[in-house]
Amino acid sequence: MTEPVPLIATRRAALSPAAPTHLSSDVVARANQLIALYPERRSALIPLCHLAQEQDGWLTPEAMVDIAGLVGVTPGEVLGTASFYDMLHTEPVGKYVVAVCTNIACLLGGAAELLEHAEDSLGIGAGGTTPDGTVTLEEAECLADCDRTPCVQVNHRYVGAQTPESFDQLIADLRSGARDGEIPPHGTLIRVRRANGLAVMPEVVAEERRAEAAARTARDTAAAPADGGKA
Repeated sequence: MTEPVPLIATRRAALSPAAPTHLSSDVVARANQLIALYPERRSALIPLCHLAQEQDGWLTPEAMVDIAGLVGVTPGEVLGTASFYDMLHTEPVGKYVVAVCTNIACLLGGAAELLEHAEDSLGIGAGGTTPDGTVTLEEAECLADCDRTPCVQVNHRYVGAQTPESFDQLIADLRSGARDGEIPPHGTLIRVRRANGLAVMPEVVAEERRAEAAARTARDTAAAPADGGKA
């Protein structure tokens, strides 16, 4: 009688890194800088996904193969990880991903009406992309800008509360390139390049820990009964 196959396999050894064929030389260089920050190559998987998305606007199958080779996992593991996060897109999206929040605060501020207007004016439903590939419209959960409702983001940049009229102007500005200085194409999370590693001066860390200990002691002292707890 054969032994049953275990449902949970033990963790396998990392695959040997492979040379990329799709990612640009600049992206590969930046990827290797990120990989060097981690004790295990696979720990850099998500940051590398963002780099690849910056290059192509979405996470292409070819990019996932390259990422897998760089960090020593399978392309399936890259896809399985990336598909868990809504900031990583494994299907093509527009140059601008426009997200309209429809959580409770924004609903009370007219989000449902704004989303309906956006769908009508763009000619697409939520989750769709305009035929020219410029705009992808998304219905989003809370975007954490609840004092300005209904909240809208473009490529994860806040653009403030929108009315149907201001939304139409926003789309016109995006199409014309008028807001390229503040809103880069989808996939670019940050335009500042890392100049150094994660090194921190030991004396800075020590001072922060002393300050934390002092603040904790002050809170404990303030919380203690003035008479030492005696009845």
